This record gives sequence, structure tokens and C-alpha cells, in this order.
Amino acid sequence: MESIALFWHRRDLRLSDNAGLYKALKSGNRIQPVFVFDTTILNRLPKNDQRVIFIHQAIQRLKDQYASFGSDLLVRLGDPVEVIPQLVSELKAVAVFTNRDYEPDAIQRDRTVAEKLNALNCEFVGAKDHVIFEKNEVLKSDGKPYTVYTPYSRKWKEILTDFYTKSYPIESYIATLRCCETEDIERLLSLEEIGFSSQQTQEFPAALVSDELLNRYHETRDIPSINGTSRLSLHLRFGTVSIRYLVRQALQSNPTFLNELIWRDFYQCILFHFPHSVHSSFKPQYDNIQWEYDERQFQAWCEGKTGYPLVDAGMRELNTTGFMHNRVRMVVASFLTKHLLHDWRLGERYFAEKLLDFDLAANVGGWQWAAGSGCDAAPYFRVFNPTSQQEKFDPKFEYIKKWVPEFGTDKYPQPIVEHKFARERCLERYKRAL
Repeated sequence: MESIALFWHRRDLRLSDNAGLYKALKSGNRIQPVFVFDTTILNRLPKNDQRVIFIHQAIQRLKDQYASFGSDLLVRLGDPVEVIPQLVSELKAVAVFTNRDYEPDAIQRDRTVAEKLNALNCEFVGAKDHVIFEKNEVLKSDGKPYTVYTPYSRKWKEILTDFYTKSYPIESYIATLRCCETEDIERLLSLEEIGFSSQQTQEFPAALVSDELLNRYHETRDIPSINGTSRLSLHLRFGTVSIRYLVRQALQSNPTFLNELIWRDFYQCILFHFPHSVHSSFKPQYDNIQWEYDERQFQAWCEGKTGYPLVDAGMRELNTTGFMHNRVRMVVASFLTKHLLHDWRLGERYFAEKLLDFDLAANVGGWQWAAGSGCDAAPYFRVFNPTSQQEKFDPKFEYIKKWVPEFGTDKYPQPIVEHKFARERCLERYKRAL
């Protein structure tokens, strides 16, 4: 009898080019893949959360793929800290393989799981799959992490070789049946059985992006009225597409798109090295800012009724689709933090609830950038003028009219704050704090 090891799928919901799965299949053990619907996360979500539907669909595809090789993906519901050791005991597994996660809660979860597995004489083995470079792979000459993007990106490109972007040849190992074989395929728990609605109200973007779009990416990415961005962030968030594949595609087609992928690595490294930035300003002095809080104004921002059409269009797109164009994300974040002087953490949490592609590292990084409190952030005196942004990026009001049909009529609200007043108040309040 050959020994059994588990492969624990998490933010890597695919078979192809999966680093941790490759490491598991090469270990010489029979591999039993598993996924856990984590109740410590699910219990905090609304019952119609569309991200859970996306995950459920990805899990069903994974089960079907494993079944085609005579194996099965075991799916469990519960706290992974309890479920994984229990499965190890049931199957007498000698190891658990998985891909690393860099969020503070995930790191703590994995430490706890590792301790429990150690008590069972079971090895816990991680792999790098979510990023090109992790942890301490891109450091300054003094051994400290970069906190400014441009020198980080230069070093990132300097050390990049084909080794870091080549695919892992999963298929050849699965084809030799290194996975545990079974004739009894377990039925996947329904969404209702895990406590969620199965009604899909939002369209999920495709996992592929055309070469034509990437070739023009640098020209189109700031125009919210057209399909000029990749829309791959949801797939990168849950690992239904390989970052290595996308970097190879970017290297061949568009340096601007490559830079966006490097920003993603950068924010993951910032989160790993500076976990306090999830709840506190990356630059501590920015926690001295005296924020306002006006329930009426905050609700107007949430609902897209601020009287600033580009801001309102962005918020309504988010509320309707779970997506917001990146250029508009910067404008609405700047508006909340600098025009309304509301704490960036309020906006970060709202985006976390609404965005299909919510990723903690990028979300916190983006909001702190907009507020001026983050690493390599926009300077505090840079206050986006929503009207100027509209004139530059949506001059014909195409994006705005799509999401704010009453714009230009007497049904559209007046601005809830005057730009000149808001800018001067922001600069005075930031100066006082800093």
C-alpha cells in the first residue's frame, strides 16, 4: 500500500499549472485532493454572495476534472483547522500539501493547522503559486522590503527569468494516476446545503483575455465606457487562472499590463511584511487625521447619489455588477477620503462586501494609496477633481449615462459637497495631522 497525502485547494481552483499540486504529485504519495468551504469566512457573508456561487461553480469543474482521471475532489464544510486534521486521521495521510496564502488570518490558520498535523506526525508542505515572487524574494540591497513600487518593479524585472514563469506539467503526473482512485464520486454539496442562495445575479467575466485587447491595453485601460481592461482580477483572486501564464502573455504583448501584474505582487509582499496595514495606516502619522462621519453623506456615496456623476456611475456599477473600473475606483476612493473626509477603512470594508474580485492586499493597498496613508501613496495634497476626471476619461458621458440614466435631468441630485471647499478642508485637516 502506498502512502496517502492530501492536496488542499484554496486560492488555486484549477488543475493546470498548479505549483502545490505539482509538488504533491511528485512526492511519491497517492494524492487525495480536498477543498473546505470555510465556515469561519462563510458565516460572515450575506446569503446571496455571488462570490460563493463563483467558487461553487469552480469546485464543480474541479470535481469533474478529477473524475475524468478516476479520482475525486473531497469537499467538506467547516473550519479547516478542524477538518484538515480530521481528514488526515481518517485517511492516515503522511503529508498535506497546499499553496501559500499571505493574508494575516490565513497565516495564523496555517500555523495552527501545522501544529495539529505535527502532533499527528503529518508534514505540512507549502508552495508558491499565487504570485511570481513572494516574501523575501524581492528585497532592497540592505535586506529590507521595498515600500515604493517603482524600484520594486525594477528589481522584480531584473531577477525575472523563464524559470519563474514556466508552467508546472500537472497533466503528465495526473495521467499516471498519482491521485487516489475511486469509483464513488461524492455529490457536491448544493449552495443551499451550505446556506447560500443559488440565484446568480451577476455575470462572471471570462478567464481568458484576447491578444488584441492586451496589445491596446495601454491605450484603453483608463476609459471606463469600453471593454478595455482584462477583467481577470476575479480569476486571479481565486486562482482559476495561472499568474505565470498571464505574465508570459504580458511579456509578449504589453509592458503596461505586466506592470499591473507586478503591482499585484507588490501589494501581496506589503501585506506579508506589514500586516498591521490591514487595520492601521501604513504611515502611522496618518492615523492622526480627524475624520468626519456623516451617515447621510456616506449613504449617498454608497448608493451613487453624491451629485458627482463619475463617482455615482462607479458606485452604481459596483452595486449592480460587483465590479468597478480601476480608474473610477481611484476617483471614488479619493472622493470618500478627501472630499467627504471619511475614514478609508469605511470604504475598504464596503468594497470588501461588494467586489467580486475583492482581494485584501490590493483592496487595502488601493484605499491607503487613495487616502495618502499607504506605501508609495498619492501625496495628501493630490485631491482628484471628479469633474476633471470625467472630462478626461468620459468626455461624452457614455459611462455615466449607462449607470446614471437620470443624469442631466432634475431628478439628479445636486453635489453633496462643493469641490473647492472640500479640497481646502482636506488640505487643512491633513496638514494639521501630519
